[in-house]
Amino acid sequence: MCASYGLDPRFTDAELIAEADEDILEGLRTWAAENAGETLRPTGKNLRNLNPILVDADGEITVAPAWWGFLIDGAPSRFPSINTRSERLQERPGSLRSRAIVPATGWYEMKKPERVWHEFGLGGGALFGMAAVTQRGRTADGEWFTCYSVVMRPAPEHLAGVHDRMPVLIPTPFARDWLSAQGDRELIDEALLAAASLDERVTAVPRTDDKGTERLF
Repeated sequence: MCASYGLDPRFTDAELIAEADEDILEGLRTWAAENAGETLRPTGKNLRNLNPILVDADGEITVAPAWWGFLIDGAPSRFPSINTRSERLQERPGSLRSRAIVPATGWYEMKKPERVWHEFGLGGGALFGMAAVTQRGRTADGEWFTCYSVVMRPAPEHLAGVHDRMPVLIPTPFARDWLSAQGDRELIDEALLAAASLDERVTAVPRTDDKGTERLF
C-alpha cells in the first residue's frame, strides 16, 4: 500500500493537466517548500496535516488542502482508508462519484524481507498525479474536511519484486477526464489503461543516507 509520498518543490516536467496552469504549479511549489521536504503521511486526529490535491470546482481545476484517509462519524475510519483498491472500484463504481489527483514526485515502499525502503517515481524529479477518490468528513469538534484515498492497482512485473501494488498514475491527457467525467465502471477501466502507458517510466530506487544505512520514512 502507499502510506507515504513526497512532493519536492524542485519538481520538473509537470505532468498533471494539459497546459498546466502556472498558478497551480506555483502553489504546489510554495506548499512543498513550506513543508520543508517532509514526507507526506496520512492525516492524524492529533496532528492535522493537510496535503494538497487537485479537484474540479465547477469546471476549473484548483488546488485544495485535504485530509488523507476518511473520517467516519467524527473520527478517522476504523477500517483502512488511506488506499482504495482499483478492483473494489470496478466492483462498486459508486465510490467514484467524487475524485481528485494527488500531486507527488515519488512514493515510498519497503521491500521485504530485506526491509529496505525504495522510492518510486518517473525519474528526474518529474511531478506526476496519483488517482484518488474523495468524500467529505467531519471531526468530533464539527470541522469539515475533504478526505481522500489513493487508488491502488497491481504493480507491473518489473516493480512487483519490490512491492506488489502501486498507485494508479494519471497521465496528463487523461487528467481532466479523471476529475470531471461521470464516475462509473468505464471510468476506472479507462484510468487503468491510461496508467499502464506510464509503466515503463516508473523506477524504484533504494533509499540510503550518507552512511549507506537504510533511510526510514
